[in-house]
Parts: sequence; C-alpha cells; structure tokens
Amino acid sequence: MWAGQFFSTCSLTIIVPLLPFYMAELGATLPEENRIWTGVALAAPAVTMCLFSPLWGRYGDQVGKKWMVVRALVGISISLLWMGLASSPLVFVLARLLQGAFGGVVDAAAAFAGAQASEGTKGRALGNLQSATAAGSLAGPLIGGLLSDWFGMATIIMWSALFTALCSIAAALILQEPSRHTNQARRESLPIARASLEILRHARIRNMLVAGILAQFGVYGLVAIFAPHVEGIVGSAYAASWVGVLQAVTWSATFLAAPWWGRLNDRRRIEKNVCLALFGCGISIVLQTWPTDVLWLLPLRALQGFCFAALIQSIFLVVTLETDENHRGVFIGLANSTLTVGQIIGSLLGAGFGALLSLEWAFVAMGIAFLSAAGWLVLAGSRYRLAHTALPYHAKEVKNE
Repeated sequence: MWAGQFFSTCSLTIIVPLLPFYMAELGATLPEENRIWTGVALAAPAVTMCLFSPLWGRYGDQVGKKWMVVRALVGISISLLWMGLASSPLVFVLARLLQGAFGGVVDAAAAFAGAQASEGTKGRALGNLQSATAAGSLAGPLIGGLLSDWFGMATIIMWSALFTALCSIAAALILQEPSRHTNQARRESLPIARASLEILRHARIRNMLVAGILAQFGVYGLVAIFAPHVEGIVGSAYAASWVGVLQAVTWSATFLAAPWWGRLNDRRRIEKNVCLALFGCGISIVLQTWPTDVLWLLPLRALQGFCFAALIQSIFLVVTLETDENHRGVFIGLANSTLTVGQIIGSLLGAGFGALLSLEWAFVAMGIAFLSAAGWLVLAGSRYRLAHTALPYHAKEVKNE
C-alpha cells in the first residue's frame, strides 16, 4: 500500500511544481495567460474528484476497499498517458479532469488503512501512509526539476504513466481485502445525501473540514505563484532546478514528520495538534516573502513541510474514528470531496492573486488562510474526545482537557 501511494504521488508531483513551465511548452507563453492556464489545470482534477469521490467511496463500501485502490492507480496511469500526449493547454486540462473523475489514491488508501489498523494505532497507520505521499512528493520534484531540461516533460510523464500502471497490477495481485469487511457490509450502502447530512450535523468532523478547506486553499494557492517567485529571485536559467530542490526540501520534512504526527495523534487530542501545525504553516509561508537570497527559503520550506505533515492525515483520522466501519468509505469520500473545494478555490484564486497582486502579497494571503484555519479551530473549541480504547492511560488526561 505504501509503495503504491509512493509511486502514484511521485508521478503526479513530477508535473505540478513545474506546471507553469509545461504550460508554456504547450503554448501558454504570455505571463497572464500562463497563470490562468496553470490555475485551471491545478483545479481541474479537484472539480471532477469533488463530484466522483463520494460515489467511489460508497461503491467501495459495497465491493471492497482493495479495488478502490486499484481503480485509483489505473485512473492515474491512463490520465498521465493522456497528459504526456497533450498538444495544447486545453487537452492537458481535459486529461486532468479525467484524473479527478477516477478519484485519488489518498482517500482510497485512507479507507483501506482505517479498516486494517487496530484501535489505538489508526493514527500511526495514516501517518505512515502520509509519509508515502511525502516520499513521492520528494522524489517527483527532483525527477522533474533535474531531468526535464534533458528529456522534456512529456517523456517523463509517459514513463510515469508506465510505472503507475505497474503499481495498479501489483496492487490487484498483492493487496488483501480487510478481514472485517463482511458480506453484510458489502450488501448495505449508505445514501450519499444521508451521509452528507450526518457530516454536516457532526460538529467535530465539520470543524475539521472547514479548517481543511482553508488549508487546501492556502497550499494550492501557492503552487501557481511559487515558481514565478523563485524565478524572480534566481533568474530564469536555474529556476526549474531550484523549484525542484525547494519542493524536495518541503517534502523531505513532511516525510520525516508524518509518522511522528501520526503517533502524536494516537496520544493527544487531534485538534490541538492540527492547530499547532496550521499556525506553523501560516507563519512559514508569510516569512517566505522576505528573502532575497534563495538559500533563506530552505529552512522556511522545511518548517512548512514539517507542519503540513499533520493536516490531511489528521482530518482523515477524525473521520475514521467518528464513523461506522461499514460505511466509512462514503464518509471518507465525502471528506475528500469537501477538501477539494479548497483546492479548487486555491488553484483559481492563487493564480488570480498572482495576476492582480504582487507575489509578496499573494504569499501573505496564502499564509493568512492557514492562520485563519487555526483560529477557526481555536474558536470552535471542540470538546470531543478521542475514542482510544487501547490507550486507557490517556482517558483521565482527555477528560481533564
């Protein structure tokens, strides 16, 4: 499972950090035009994922969580093949729409891991999977940044499609369906409308999703403006390589921190951990507007990556802990769909901020999004406890909190 999530993430993150440059290769050469197409391409998979993710989650509750992982890997490989063959920004955006329609590996893997892990270790399991995402995101920018000038982005994307297809075959042959996925659970399915109402009524999940939307807005808003910001510091000659290096630093910190945050979530209230992480992300992003030497971005990006490691896994952990196992797929699908709303808004408005504001003020806006998410959780003051029956020695501490 870890390997499949690693290779699929690596294949996609090869593209994303250098997307403004690839859009220029496909014909979007004017700065304003390039930023618009970059924002649309970033938002495209989120639009279709927002629509299809709950459907795939509900279907996974019926047929099994293993096959949802296989389905996501197959979808990524097909969409990558189309991206590599794209001849214009429009065709590339259509391929990205197809990617989102097949759904993502992250939510499918979260549902799979939530069913496999025992009580009291679910945070650790999701943290380990988050480290797979981070490792793939670490390798992807390095491959894209260092090899794109030699072989071209299209060639690298085609090879990524091949490796992801091999991962889908391996997942189909190796992964075993969680033993607790009973035949009765496969026959039953919770309607999406009813599941949506239950999420809206559940204060703890609702508060975490609001914070998650703001965080997704901030992180995806950065993508469209980060490469131009680095280019303004180092010049165009080495911009692609430095973008790859800085992304690698960010995801290296995420890779190292993700298991730590997962273990911490098994022992402390998740909301406290998320508030701390959101605050760290926000401060680090705002401070990235100051350096005039690219080397000063290295520690700030490391801090951003360390803190970002806590966010998505914590949201999925709350959903896992607060929902019934037989219908967990549809709830995780709905949570993932909700988070993509922030991705869509961030991708589109991030490009817009970059076009209308200076890059420095656009960075400040993204940092404020993270700080606002932390403020939301503090003001919400959720008093919900973690149901860690395997950790009775924490019961008194949680009760006092």
